[in-house]
Amino acid sequence: MDILQVKDLKKYFSSQRAVDAISFSLQKGSIFGLLGPNGAGKTTLIRMITGIFYPDEGEILFEGRPFHPAKDIVHIGYMPEERGLYKKMKIGEQAVYLARLKGLGKQEATEKVREWFIKFEMQSWWNKKVEDLSKGMGQKLQFVTTVLHEPRLIILDEPFSGLDPVNSNLIKDEIYALARKGSTIIFSTHRMEQVEEICDHIILVNKGRKILDGSVAGVKQQFKENLFSIGLDDPDAASLTTTTAFEIVGRKEGHLIVKIREGYRSNDVLSHFINEGRNIDAFTEILPSLNDIFIRLVEGTPLARQFQPVTA
Repeated sequence: MDILQVKDLKKYFSSQRAVDAISFSLQKGSIFGLLGPNGAGKTTLIRMITGIFYPDEGEILFEGRPFHPAKDIVHIGYMPEERGLYKKMKIGEQAVYLARLKGLGKQEATEKVREWFIKFEMQSWWNKKVEDLSKGMGQKLQFVTTVLHEPRLIILDEPFSGLDPVNSNLIKDEIYALARKGSTIIFSTHRMEQVEEICDHIILVNKGRKILDGSVAGVKQQFKENLFSIGLDDPDAASLTTTTAFEIVGRKEGHLIVKIREGYRSNDVLSHFINEGRNIDAFTEILPSLNDIFIRLVEGTPLARQFQPVTA
């Protein structure tokens, strides 16, 4: 079941196009990566999904019906990149207050805050103020206030910013757990290795338009270049030469890197080395990283784009 459907969404600022006919859908329980360079339109898109902005054109469906911010916002948790906590307010009181804004009663809110504080080893913070926290500690608090009301849709913008590896893994484990329980997560970040590890599906936007949409595995297959790494007993041997089936493009850490020519298969490469009497201890396809794909698709465009005037 799709929890969220975005159909031909458009947003203009004055006569300028920030989001230009973007469409996608999110399945329940999936972890969805929203990617793009600075100024691509990601934040504007998120703000329409959360009801902060209204689209100028297009439609947003939440659980199969038109999205109504006043009604549906209690089912959404949004952790913006620029944090929105009250610096002078005590941490425990603030977490309870934000939970009550999402529809929880005072007792239930207090119990859930205490549960999360115990889970994240934050019990001693209850009477501290936000301004007394480090960036990483503030990040943990922001995550807790985003998810403690068990939202159906969770939007996390740069959730690992300022966190050490231990706390990054803690947040990561909770993201997986929330998805297993049925929450759908939109994960926006510039860290491609995190997207590759965490997300099931990605969408890449640039200059306000969608330029890529698919599963992580499917996207990597789409952009593969028929490169293979072969572990040989002597990958630096001078007798190893390019053939009609493949081209030798490099050597790395005891492996030979080859590119298979069009019309040939991986079995043709294996057969060649077997027929030469070579000992093969590894044979692996080299797929591009999401970072490589990202750079390739947005290469040559400014990271902070200029808005495109709206034309008829």
